[in-house]
Amino acid sequence: MIRESYPLEVMLRSLAEIADADWYRYAFSRDPINRKFNDAQRRIWMEKSITCGREYAEQIRKEYGCNDPKAMAEAMKMKVFYPELPKNADRVLFAEYRAPDRIYIYMDAVNRAGKYLQRPEIKEILAGKTDVSSVLLAHELFHNVEEKYKKEIYTRTEKIQLWSLGVIHYTSPIIALSEIAAMAFAKELTGISYSPYIMDVLLMYDYSSEDACGLYEEILGYRDLHQ
Repeated sequence: MIRESYPLEVMLRSLAEIADADWYRYAFSRDPINRKFNDAQRRIWMEKSITCGREYAEQIRKEYGCNDPKAMAEAMKMKVFYPELPKNADRVLFAEYRAPDRIYIYMDAVNRAGKYLQRPEIKEILAGKTDVSSVLLAHELFHNVEEKYKKEIYTRTEKIQLWSLGVIHYTSPIIALSEIAAMAFAKELTGISYSPYIMDVLLMYDYSSEDACGLYEEILGYRDLHQ
């Protein structure tokens, strides 16, 4: 199957117009038990997770007295590393959090995206504010915050019952909630005007424009289902 090719600026302009809550189908498509959910649940969980991310961004901002993700990471005593590539990765990886206190931002992906961010038309779409490494760092910082507040934070306390047998009930966490809240947390801290989910396309583009275009079509398909 030959996919249609789209210029990066066309994709980013379209994606930047999608409201945060309208990413819910795409966000949950990455959850391994997504088929267990219905759309009503996805919408509710999306909104609550976005609120969670925003509220914890404000809480952590007040606690440490800063907005800048790098300054915040230092204040939180996180160890942040910026290697070119992950070791032994079998897939493209942009960043990761390793409990309890390590974050890795992979600069190959950041640098590949950076050259497109210098284009005037893309600067205009993204309001010239995008610092990819800061967005990635803020996202991963949330996962540390989540671990710190795991007994009370919404993304950990919300669960779904998958089955029951008499008095025995099996509940499962919902992995997508953590990623949704981390995106909202990153957006709040960095002040960008669009959902950080567009990074999936931006960061993929230089590795494979075909895959990035396919991902873009997938996102639009989920959005069109919502409309």
